[in-house]
Amino acid sequence: MDRFDAMQAFARVVEAGSFTRAADTLHMSKTSVTQLVQQLEARLRVKLLNRTTRRVALTADGAAYYERVVRLLADLDDAETSLSSASASPRGRLRVDVPSPLASMILVPALPEFHARHPDIQIDMGVSDRIVDVIGENVDCVVRGGELSDQSLVARRVGDLRLGVYAAPEYLQRLGTPTHPRELEDSPHRIVGFLWARTGKPVPYAMRKGDEEIRVNGRYVLAVDDGNAYLAAGLAGLGVLWLPEYMARPSRASGALVPLMEDWTLDPMPIYLAFPPNRHISAKLRVFIDWVAELMARHAPVMTHPGA
Repeated sequence: MDRFDAMQAFARVVEAGSFTRAADTLHMSKTSVTQLVQQLEARLRVKLLNRTTRRVALTADGAAYYERVVRLLADLDDAETSLSSASASPRGRLRVDVPSPLASMILVPALPEFHARHPDIQIDMGVSDRIVDVIGENVDCVVRGGELSDQSLVARRVGDLRLGVYAAPEYLQRLGTPTHPRELEDSPHRIVGFLWARTGKPVPYAMRKGDEEIRVNGRYVLAVDDGNAYLAAGLAGLGVLWLPEYMARPSRASGALVPLMEDWTLDPMPIYLAFPPNRHISAKLRVFIDWVAELMARHAPVMTHPGA
């Protein structure tokens, strides 16, 4: 038994959810994959997988072993790509996690450009606004908006999102157009709440005009924890929104959203790319980081003076 092949087969079965799909991606027969996993279990003297006719599930031992295996396989891949000949053409799989609006509106539409440069890099992209356990979930890097709560990660600031206040025309027709942030604290106005992953609660927005600063909490009929759902709620007329410029631009251009209180300013939202401090920055990760930084420089460059 080749231990590397066996570990790779085991990891692929876990990720694919079946021996058949794992065999297809490995370009092997299902019988060969099954035998490799069985040989691995025999060598380790533990059961790694529970098998039924419909699904494959990790045992407790299998889950612990899988975490170690994927790190080992990643390290082996990094060792290969660190060679000068391999570094000239980065290859392998990257596990990344990004916020849903940033993925759907900026990163994913630009990925053909990235893959044209680096055709041998495969990206597994988690799309969510939740806090990801980068080390525990074996994620190579995450892209996140706002200040990072996990100070153990190495972070690179790659952008600043300009924020504005918006509402749908239907909302304004029903409830009127607010001209001062204090109006958003009073009935009948409502906001759409965004539940930040760090706290599970909406966070007040600080709005400034000259020497005046107001932190707006507002009342809501709906609060969500996903950026795309947040935008959809605003478009449906459920309340006032605070949106990054890139998210608001298409709806503003079509008239589906109307900007409010443009003489007030909000602090920009920083965008960070973060990764574990003890992880070697492989060639594939380095080119991805540089590409995200380049992309954000076009869409939301870092501001030298945040209030500008």
